[in-house]
Amino acid sequence: MTQVDESQDRNLKIMDRMKVLQLMEEQGMVPLFYHSDIEVCKQVVKACYDGGSRLLEFTNRGVFAHEVFNALSKYRYQELPGMALGVGSITDAPTASHYMQIGADFIVTPALRKDIAVVCNRRKIPFMPGCGSLTEIGDAEELGCEVVKLFPGSVYGPNFIKSIKGPQSWTKIMPTGGVAPNIENLTGWFGAGAFCVGMGSKLLSKDLIQDGKYNVIKEKVENALKMIEQVRQA
Repeated sequence: MTQVDESQDRNLKIMDRMKVLQLMEEQGMVPLFYHSDIEVCKQVVKACYDGGSRLLEFTNRGVFAHEVFNALSKYRYQELPGMALGVGSITDAPTASHYMQIGADFIVTPALRKDIAVVCNRRKIPFMPGCGSLTEIGDAEELGCEVVKLFPGSVYGPNFIKSIKGPQSWTKIMPTGGVAPNIENLTGWFGAGAFCVGMGSKLLSKDLIQDGKYNVIKEKVENALKMIEQVRQA
């Protein structure tokens, strides 16, 4: 069911900025994926939700992706209470604004863009820009970004985060790309000081989605969250 009547629509609210950041800190992981079929997307998001995730990033990578997100956003309001749904791969402010208008709780980008920071701050929406240097991270923090995305994480590695946290212990970094749901990989990232991790195809693989193995996705999400809790407590 995706229909939201007029009375409900007036009462719907984008999740509070601090609540989204709190979820990121507590959960330690943001699953991310894209699919063009809304019914498939519902199943994937439901599997993540049932696996314990209360965060998900829908990547803006296909034609009419905003239409899929619009339906998915309404679905989570109806069926998945407490789920923060964000959007990634955003490259300009008008697109970010449109997604916020249809319910995006946070915005993630591959690169740092001041115009996107401005519109996100105006709406009090968390903005996680992709950064690849200490200068970019500093610029992002000056623009009000609480969390920065390290992308692609596989290029930089955990030592990059460890080096940044030396002079800037307050910096919160979310590596995306090169993050895998296994103890060794997660220990490397969190041991270096990662705030949370973004996990895409190694968690929500195309094969599992294509074959409709949503129970397997649920189990993988559940196990990944358990591993993150384990490595954080070590």
